[in-house]
Amino acid sequence: MESVLTDKQGRDLLYVARKTIAAKLSADKDPVLPDDSALDAGYGTFVTLKINGGLRGCIGNLQPAGSVLEGVQRNAVNAAFYDPRFQPLSSQEFEQVQIEISVLSQPQTLQYSDGEDLTGKLKPGVDGVILSLGSAGATFLPQVWEQLPEPETFLDHLCQKAGLNAAAWRTDHPEIEIYQVQSFEEEVR
Repeated sequence: MESVLTDKQGRDLLYVARKTIAAKLSADKDPVLPDDSALDAGYGTFVTLKINGGLRGCIGNLQPAGSVLEGVQRNAVNAAFYDPRFQPLSSQEFEQVQIEISVLSQPQTLQYSDGEDLTGKLKPGVDGVILSLGSAGATFLPQVWEQLPEPETFLDHLCQKAGLNAAAWRTDHPEIEIYQVQSFEEEVR
């Protein structure tokens, strides 16, 4: 994805995410927000929390839901306290958390004929993937390719995340959308 935000704007978003979580942990006031009209733009956003390189929470929205700034604040709180895979973040864990923010491009439908065509069209490390079949659906950010670099394995796990059989992408022709991200990450703590 071409850069839509500067490095400074990314650092501002990381600051806001960290201070928003800190405010919820300590009942402090919300952070002072940067005065930057670029952060008023509407993009999908995800906030990912990691401890020692392992996932500790990840929540986001694929479509714009308010401004980038509002999305980051909301998703930071949700990743820290409401990701159903984890207990709410503790103060002790917060000291160890590394925050990553992803700003998403508009998802585009990927046309494909079969599983082999699909794996050939995906760009590992570049494409985020949304898989939908009936009422089931899931997404993986492009960063997930680091753990699952083979398209077949990536799609198997994405199907399982959606609650489907791992082979559903081969046999059931789910709808596939792709998107790219611009990501900003704190230094390892």
